[in-house]
Amino acid sequence: MESDNKLFLLDAYALIYRAYYAFIKNPRINSKGFNTSAILGFVNTLEEVLKKENPSHIGVAFDPAGPTFRHEAFEQYKAQREETPEAIRLSVPIIKDIIRAYRIPILEVAGFEADDVIGTLATKAGKQGIITYMMTPDKDYGQLVTDHISCTALNIPAVLK
Repeated sequence: MESDNKLFLLDAYALIYRAYYAFIKNPRINSKGFNTSAILGFVNTLEEVLKKENPSHIGVAFDPAGPTFRHEAFEQYKAQREETPEAIRLSVPIIKDIIRAYRIPILEVAGFEADDVIGTLATKAGKQGIITYMMTPDKDYGQLVTDHISCTALNIPAVLK
């Protein structure tokens, strides 16, 4: 049985990084000298999803602080990854406050990355016939696509509006 529900699951860090780097040549700086590029880009993306797609359900997934099961399985997991830019680290708590103000659930599970949470929820929802959209520029999500699950990301120009 097909559902009229549309579930959108946003990969927070993937979208935050994308927004931050979209403005890298022309960062958005507020009157206090704070780089708001990640915040502006993320909120623009969220607004576009809410207005254009009108989801019946939505959640924003974040990677938790601390190690995940992958770190336990492989100690060097993501060891080569560069440190998160300070502007992003400082923006994340503000972005979480904004998401809470929208009354959108923040999906964060200790020991599991956002993509694990999104993949699990998308798979369960898809099996129930709920049309599910995984919002991320991460192509690894493509392996989860089915008749009920799509992987989509907004174009960079849409983020910059």
